[in-house]
Amino acid sequence: MTEKTNTLKNTNDQGNLMSAEQDQTPFEAEIKNLRDTIDDIDEQILTLIAKRLKEVKKVVALKKEHNMPVFHPAREEDLISKLRSHANSSGVDADFIEDLYRVILRNSRIHQTVEMKQQGIKPGGKVLIAGGYGQMGSYFANLFRASGYDVRILSEDNWESVETLCQGIDLAIISVPINVTLSVTERLAPHIPDDALLADLTSIKKFPMEQMLKQHQGPVIGLHPLFGPTCATLDKQIIAITPGRYGEKCQWLIDQLILWGAVVVNSDASEHDEIMDIVQALRHFATFCFGRFLSKRKIDLGKTLEFSSPIYRLELGMVGRLFAQDSGLYSEIIFATPERREILKEFAASLNDQIEMLDNCDKEIFTERFREIAQWFGPFSEQAMRESTFIIDKLIERF
Repeated sequence: MTEKTNTLKNTNDQGNLMSAEQDQTPFEAEIKNLRDTIDDIDEQILTLIAKRLKEVKKVVALKKEHNMPVFHPAREEDLISKLRSHANSSGVDADFIEDLYRVILRNSRIHQTVEMKQQGIKPGGKVLIAGGYGQMGSYFANLFRASGYDVRILSEDNWESVETLCQGIDLAIISVPINVTLSVTERLAPHIPDDALLADLTSIKKFPMEQMLKQHQGPVIGLHPLFGPTCATLDKQIIAITPGRYGEKCQWLIDQLILWGAVVVNSDASEHDEIMDIVQALRHFATFCFGRFLSKRKIDLGKTLEFSSPIYRLELGMVGRLFAQDSGLYSEIIFATPERREILKEFAASLNDQIEMLDNCDKEIFTERFREIAQWFGPFSEQAMRESTFIIDKLIERF
């Protein structure tokens, strides 16, 4: 193509561009300018977020150097309060800003938590996990390995090597089903060094703690991870801690969990089990009963979803979630203790208490009971409304 041809083409292109701009209506021209400005602002926001992430990396390095935990609740809540205040004074919706920064802060914590996986309180320490090929055992085995620990796995398949596997260990974790926890503890304890820490991951604490304290004379602590083994990180995941013996010698393990991002909650064994009767067993049992009723009635789930509100979808999702998992795990939780089974029987009987009210179509009794229960719930009802509304809004955004 000759220079003259190129010149003509460039002239035509410029003419076409000018013609297109002239063809724009005033609205199109104005909105294009506005959108260009918004695009520029979006680029600035992305640049600032990238700059913030660079600073987060510096924070991670400093925390790793000093073995400081990822999650700092007071710092985050102070920041959110300040941002809400600034938003109000700037005429911006404070809830929107809080939602935005909750996402940013969680992203920051997850980034830090992934980095902290490589940080060990006792690097090189030897950890034995009995049941380490199970889901939760494997989960913790991977965490310890990533932080530089020497992890050994004990199972029925290699039990003949128990003495060798236990030599020089700093920590033994029992991660087996509830129904064999006591027997495994009894078999394992004689091989554990006297100064090694013995812990369990069982969802009940009273009997396992009694057994560990009886069988092992060294440091003992009970752990109950209140999450499943599918969590990508321990960011803000709760682990219940039950003190046993020689707490100062157990502290390094607690510090390690916190360093990984977990939130630890302390309780004695009896308190823990009483709360878990409600938080775990009753909730799972009620969900099981609801699911069984739907199944027996042969309810068309797909059709109900067509007419469902977000809250129904959420409730049905929790029911479906239960039946997508291991029945053996939930049977162990539900039938764990006689005391637990008595509470569940009491719950089942309480449903029968409502039959007379339904037979008589007694709306007054219903209203009276409703008011009594609402009064008992007190301020928590308002909190529950806020939290559930937030979850529902997120479901609407996603689905």
